[in-house]
Amino acid sequence: MMKITEPSFDESEIASLRDCLNSKWVTQGPMTDRFEKLISVRHEIKHVMACTSCTAALHLATLALQLGPGSEVIVPAFTWVTSAHSAEYVGAKPVFVDIDLSTYNIDPEALEAAITPRTKAIVAVHLFGLAAPMDEINTIARSRGIAVIEDAACAIGTTYRGKPVGGLGDIGCFSFHPRKVVTTGEGGAVTTNRDDFAARVRSQRNHGSSGVPDQSMEPHGPWTMATFDNLGFNLRLSDIQAAVGVAQMAKLDRLLAERRRLGRTYSELLAGNNSIARPLGGDLEGHTYQSYVIRLLQGDRGQRNALMNALADAGIQTRPGTHAVHRLGYYMRKYGLRPEEFPKAAIAEDTTIALPIFPNMTDEDQCRVVDIIRRACA
Repeated sequence: MMKITEPSFDESEIASLRDCLNSKWVTQGPMTDRFEKLISVRHEIKHVMACTSCTAALHLATLALQLGPGSEVIVPAFTWVTSAHSAEYVGAKPVFVDIDLSTYNIDPEALEAAITPRTKAIVAVHLFGLAAPMDEINTIARSRGIAVIEDAACAIGTTYRGKPVGGLGDIGCFSFHPRKVVTTGEGGAVTTNRDDFAARVRSQRNHGSSGVPDQSMEPHGPWTMATFDNLGFNLRLSDIQAAVGVAQMAKLDRLLAERRRLGRTYSELLAGNNSIARPLGGDLEGHTYQSYVIRLLQGDRGQRNALMNALADAGIQTRPGTHAVHRLGYYMRKYGLRPEEFPKAAIAEDTTIALPIFPNMTDEDQCRVVDIIRRACA
């Protein structure tokens, strides 16, 4: 089976893990700090706080923004479910809006139309490694005092008009899941240039710790323990995972260059197929192709599934792009949403396919994938 993707591991991860284990420090510590600094430099962001997953990062972001009951959070209807869950975790209401089918990212016009006096945040998802239209989103948000959360789960290394994502909004969230370009197994990070947001995240990922007590209360000594003025969680990344991340970050330029080459090659090979929409919208210069997602232009969900079956029969693994979150049972029941309510998101769910893209993929591999697609479409 040709896998949809796989991590790039070699002796550098083993060496980094050995250093970590030899240090005897395996919980969050110096290796995590090193990993955070590498992300900070690469994405030109003042604060980076590693955590257990991007789901945790999104949760920490909503806590840092102090969202809660009565708050509305605008979320694209086509995204991974935790973009919306992060609002639910704090009692806020996710408000879905439709997408631009040329990019699969949020449609700024739909976003603006959905804003109410209760709108407190916008989740700008950089889906599949392509930056959302941040200029339009920030213009809409800043004129109304609305916070912008960048869901950069797919977007390590992604740029928007030459600037790295993750620091373009108020707070950013990254993933290091195995399907991402850089992986720590499971893991995530919160990014921000705001000191106050960073302080809240650091506290809430570490049980709500708020530092050591004032020495006027009691002199510091071996008995000194942290104070806890917040209700927090244990969402820390371990140094074992961070050790893998440190080795992965050293390969980032090579991994991104390879993915961009593979993305361009797919687009060239598929250029003559009028049944397929290729990912050609948005800021392609900054696209990192965490996933290479095509869309069936002629046909429905059943025909998309038939194409995926043809690829599977040929030993080629694929996945749908992602889901239309408003069609998932939890959100349909809670908010009375209709499956057809956001038609472009529904089309994207029913007709997209993420093709294999992985380290050391060959020209022959890509030609094989495209040949099956061409024959199945014919």
